[in-house]
Amino acid sequence: MAPQDERTSIFIDSHAHLADAAFSGDRDAVISRARSAGARAIVCIGESLATAAVAAKVATDNPGFVFATAGIHPHDAAAFEVLRDMPRLRELLAKAVAVGECGLDYHYDNSPREAQRAAFSAQIALAGEMKKPVVVHTRDAEDDTRSIIGEARAAGVLGVMHCYTGSHSLAESALEAGWYVSFSGIVTFNKWSDDDLVRLVPRDRLLVESDSPYLAPVPFRGKRNEPAWVAHTLSKVAAARGDDPLELGKATAANTERLFGLALDAH
Repeated sequence: MAPQDERTSIFIDSHAHLADAAFSGDRDAVISRARSAGARAIVCIGESLATAAVAAKVATDNPGFVFATAGIHPHDAAAFEVLRDMPRLRELLAKAVAVGECGLDYHYDNSPREAQRAAFSAQIALAGEMKKPVVVHTRDAEDDTRSIIGEARAAGVLGVMHCYTGSHSLAESALEAGWYVSFSGIVTFNKWSDDDLVRLVPRDRLLVESDSPYLAPVPFRGKRNEPAWVAHTLSKVAAARGDDPLELGKATAANTERLFGLALDAH
């Protein structure tokens, strides 16, 4: 298979930081290469109020192909003030397809854990109010993440565990709540050793992503990642599951479209 060949690869990049400054010089070219590689859409993550505004502009400039999210990353939770910032977040979410990237990161602890939990819970409540799914980052915070998934379930909120590398148990908790699980280029790394996790996720709950500009898949390790290279991640996921890459790509694209309610263009 030639993963970059549009004739053999179909996918949606369910998580790309196209609003990042890393793409400020050639964002249009990056989007064009994604189309040529078989992408049917890109979900552009707004992990702060500032990047969410950029993501909204990128989505406006690429209707039916790029779709924006808006949220507060756990690294920035300490600076998030509900009374001050929630109105702007709500405004950005009016045209966004999801709340996030939000969640918990107890590995780096860039924000106090109490602040992370408060910001995460506030965004779950907002997702329930606005009837949006959530895009969740979790690292070394499984018990508290599981608890907040319970909050989301009670509020009727679905979500995706993005760039997932956690335990089978937490994945099962998310799946049991009706959530989705997304895999990134990490599954192509030499150090990756949990293909059982890739196989654990049902076909109708599986997403793929770039998390670009981070985590470029093999054979592009060390380079700025971009959505076109999701085809390589998809190939590895398909191989781990014993699936045909083209058919799995179609399935993951349909899952992404369903979760986020994407109105795709005719491309």
